[in-house]
Amino acid sequence: MEKKELRSGITTGTCAAAAAQAAVLAYLGENPAEVTVVLPDETTLSVTIAAWQKTAAGGKAVVRKDSGDDPDITNGVEIQADVTIEKNGDIVIQGGEGVGKVTKPGLAMSVGESAINPTPRKMIRAAVKRVLPPGYGAAVTISIPGGEALAARTLNPAMGVIGGLSILGTSGIVHPMSEEAFKNSLTPQISVVKALGYSAIVFAPGKIGQDIAVNHCQLPADAVVQTSNFIGHMLEAAAEYQMKQVLLFGHLGKLCKVAAGIFHTHNRMADGRLESIAAYAASIGASQKAVQEILACTTTEAVLPIISDHSLEKVYPLLAARASFRAERYVFGDLKVGTVLVTLQGKILGLDETAKEIGGSLGWNIK
Repeated sequence: MEKKELRSGITTGTCAAAAAQAAVLAYLGENPAEVTVVLPDETTLSVTIAAWQKTAAGGKAVVRKDSGDDPDITNGVEIQADVTIEKNGDIVIQGGEGVGKVTKPGLAMSVGESAINPTPRKMIRAAVKRVLPPGYGAAVTISIPGGEALAARTLNPAMGVIGGLSILGTSGIVHPMSEEAFKNSLTPQISVVKALGYSAIVFAPGKIGQDIAVNHCQLPADAVVQTSNFIGHMLEAAAEYQMKQVLLFGHLGKLCKVAAGIFHTHNRMADGRLESIAAYAASIGASQKAVQEILACTTTEAVLPIISDHSLEKVYPLLAARASFRAERYVFGDLKVGTVLVTLQGKILGLDETAKEIGGSLGWNIK
């Protein structure tokens, strides 16, 4: 069967630049149903304008975000530009409703600034300057109605962008989301943690581990980030950012894969959870019956009573230590790694000595 070619879309930065240019054109009395935006690679792109109007001191325009075939949370949202024409020749850009504010260091914009990244700012400035009368400037306000609610379903709050979405894009084009793009969207979390002064970071594969780390163990929320399934990628990124220590903190079902040397933990990529637990249980004396019972389970949670019934609880710190060893080897010793294994209910099953050391350095009063 022939593969369907996925359709590309445009970034929020391109939308903002197009809307800003259209707002100026509306002020000048033109009919900007479509405008041309210059992308960072110097190519041009035609963008449809959903609405525009002249105002007393400038103009307003709206572009509806088209993400193509990318599963983007901003697909279909309205990116609005409100432009006031001024005579001083400067072009000033700020965020309005639904555009976040930066509250933590380590991101592309400084603390206190609107979350409109440098490349979109450059595009907006160029788009406006292209159509402004000579000698004039403009105050440009970019807004995203409903952006604050949408931002709650993104990594923005974790990275310190509060109150709305970010205006992003380095190429101006949204290519359908690849695994590589998703991985790269996670790494800025590490930059934020480092900029806050931490040399140790907590990696939680999912929200379960993150919530337990922060709410149950009182680890600093600013130092806890989600890795999704990309533990290997995030370990490499932590090493590149020259972090010193990583605490892997998560559910047994995810981190026992790391103990087996699996660093992409999606079940379609690799499994072996039950096999890993069974093998390490056997290494501490589990009977053939216990091993068979473990292998007959369908989830790692179902393994817990079997471990308890056969008094094999020592397998948990063993798995944790092995996960730490494999993780350190994965980054050639550039990081010191500790591991904490937990249940869905937040019970700590086991951890290694390095986890105690790293946790203690982060203020965790380990009992």
